[in-house]
Amino acid sequence: MENKEKLIIQNIHIGNAIKERLKKQNRSVVWFASQLKCSRTNVYKIFKRESIDTQELLLVSQLLNFNFFKLYADEIAKVLKSKK
Repeated sequence: MENKEKLIIQNIHIGNAIKERLKKQNRSVVWFASQLKCSRTNVYKIFKRESIDTQELLLVSQLLNFNFFKLYADEIAKVLKSKK
């Protein structure tokens, strides 16, 4: 993979994206933690992550009714389009 492509994909900070989606839905960290069956501390750790396990991202996507995988798919599509 070229450096340019790597940088484009690395522009996604999934923790920030999750935090913003939670905020847009007016959901609290307490609610999110209870849904994930974890502590608030762990939720704040999720917000700091630049990457996340796919199973965990699937769960978060279902809880927040938002396809976070699309963020990556859109970036990959941009990279592939720029190669043409």
